[in-house]
Parts: sequence; C-alpha cells; structure tokens
Amino acid sequence: MTETLPPVGIDLFDVERLQLVEVEEPPLSPSDELARDRVWDTAVQANPTLFDGPVVACAELERTGARILRLSWVRVTYRHYALRRVPGATALPSLFVNVVQPADDGRVLVARMSPSTAAPGRWQLPGGSVEPPKDGEVLDESELAGQAARELVEELGIGVAAEALRLWAVTRGENSSVGLTYLAPALPEAAVCTAFAATVADERAQGRKPELDDIALVRSTDELDGLAGPHADYLEPIIRRYTAGH
Repeated sequence: MTETLPPVGIDLFDVERLQLVEVEEPPLSPSDELARDRVWDTAVQANPTLFDGPVVACAELERTGARILRLSWVRVTYRHYALRRVPGATALPSLFVNVVQPADDGRVLVARMSPSTAAPGRWQLPGGSVEPPKDGEVLDESELAGQAARELVEELGIGVAAEALRLWAVTRGENSSVGLTYLAPALPEAAVCTAFAATVADERAQGRKPELDDIALVRSTDELDGLAGPHADYLEPIIRRYTAGH
C-alpha cells in the first residue's frame, strides 16, 4: 500500500531506495499554454541567458515502504515553470540533485550563486536540475548519482565517481520542489578550495560567467546564519541533520 506524502513545510525524508516511474505531462488548456509562453518570452527578454532546455519535473512522490520512495517523473522544458506565474495554472514541482560535500574536519561546503544566475546571491549546496535520459537510456538511481557527480565537477572542479555518492536524503520545499541529496566522501579543505578556485578561473578565462562565485565551509546552522544573502529553503535542515550525525 502506498502513501502520498503531504505537501507541507520544508520536508526531509530518510530514503535508501527510489522507485522511478515516467508518466505523461498533464495536458494544458490553450489559454494556459499561451499565458505560459508569454511569461517565458518576457523572462527571456529580461535575461537572454535563459535556455528552454529539457528538464525533469516531479509528478508525484509516494512512500511505498520503509525508507523507499516512488517518484513519478515527467519530461518538460524550463518553460514549464513559467506556469507558476500564470494565475489559476498549476506547474509541476521541479526535481534537482545536490551534494553534501564535507571537509575532513566535519564542516560542509555551501556555495553562492553568481549574479548572472536565476537565483543571484543565494547560498545552497552544489547541484542542479535533473535532466531527462537520452533516447534508449533510462532514468534510474545510477543515472541520478551520475548527474550529481557531474554537478560537482562542473561547479566545483571536484571529481568523484558516481558510485562513491550515497543517496542521503530527499527534501521537498518551495513550490513542492523535490531535491535528491547525495553524500560525498570527505576531502581536505585545501583540496576543495583549490579545485573551486581553478574552476572559476578557467570559466572566466574562457569568457564564461561561473555559476557559483563563492564557497564557504560551515559546521553549524549558526555559522550558516552568518552568511549574508538568501539561503535555499532546504539548506538549514540539511546542515542540521548532517552536523547532528557528526
């Protein structure tokens, strides 16, 4: 028997296994589709870096057993989330992966989004939206861990095998967005800082704006509160859970 999880607050779920099921995108009325496209076009005019690429949304999250969640997912593009600004329309929750990257002294890395991103100045874990599988491939736990590993490389310059990442928690927060949080092996602080500095320098040398412009290592929610700027809604409960266990 399954249990649909209630969409309340910032939820954090212990999980050992995901059951992934692809479903069809709910149909849109012509008026909602037109309004969505109008909102998206306006957003692109304001920020030409926005890209309507393929992305995965979450249709439903259910508990099917102890520490087992079934996640129904849908192929959409980023344009879909413009529905959040259409009165009366319903957008599916977004789905993203992120990574708890500890230092070997027990602190956790948090990163700040660059001014050119959709969430300028926001502190969060390294990560990004889940991408749909290519033709002939499947979206499974191995692929999700691989996407989390790629985010570490792209954003921080930290190379880690997907097999070394462990699904550690699932969060659900603003707009019912679902985050799959992985735990990475601990690294020395110097290695983390050196890798990030090299990645940022390389991005700028190639004429690109890095997605992240700063990192910090925190060992408590008090230290997290000392970081000026907005924080991702899941960040405090994740840091609290990690530091309580270490």
